[in-house]
Amino acid sequence: MLEHVCGMDKAAQLIHDDRVLSSDEERKLNDIAKKRSEGVPLPYLLGTQEFFARPFLVNPSVLIPRSDTECLVEWLIEHLPKNALVCDLGTGSGCIAATVALERPDLTVWASDLSESALAVAQANCKALGADVKLVQGSWLDPYPAELSFDAVISNPPYIERDDKHLDALRYEPRSALTDESDGLIAYRTILPQIKRKAPKVQLIAVEHGWNQGEAVRSIFEENGFKGSATFWDYGNNPRFTTWIKN
Repeated sequence: MLEHVCGMDKAAQLIHDDRVLSSDEERKLNDIAKKRSEGVPLPYLLGTQEFFARPFLVNPSVLIPRSDTECLVEWLIEHLPKNALVCDLGTGSGCIAATVALERPDLTVWASDLSESALAVAQANCKALGADVKLVQGSWLDPYPAELSFDAVISNPPYIERDDKHLDALRYEPRSALTDESDGLIAYRTILPQIKRKAPKVQLIAVEHGWNQGEAVRSIFEENGFKGSATFWDYGNNPRFTTWIKN
């Protein structure tokens, strides 16, 4: 918080440990501390969150990027086909799309979100980081031109069940990005049939999900003809994302 208010990193704070805060700096620090005590997430107060060793702009229009999602991104960097046409559905802050584009410059990356305000954040992040990502507004695969037949589809959709007790602790984040107000599986039931219909040449699909949803998500893959999907674990040793690769 001090770094954000004073513009001094930790090393500078140690060197200038006798520096006295100005009245304006003190007011800003107290305001941040008060909001933090009320439960407002620190990344929203500071305006940034680190993801894959890069600073991403965040505000209450988007979810705060989680380290568990980095596990999905690591897998994508390794497994996405060379020179693939990739789309990230429900991109939010753009952390997945931008990171994949930066780490794999051979890829052509598109990203979509239904929320105009979320897309503005994603656009700001891509511009700040120099990530070449084409952004479109709309629901899942709906806004993409018919001539685009993606090789890979990625998504970290809302997957928390409507009555999950953890939702209250996440009350400052956009609810529509957290839960589908149902069983947490509506996005997968929507996206996978869309992929089958609109991306017939798809070679890879990867979706994040809740720790207890791996089996259900694999079943939805199977029901839509994507046989042989596999679930992978996050840093906390929880099942976190499921993938499918064309044989």
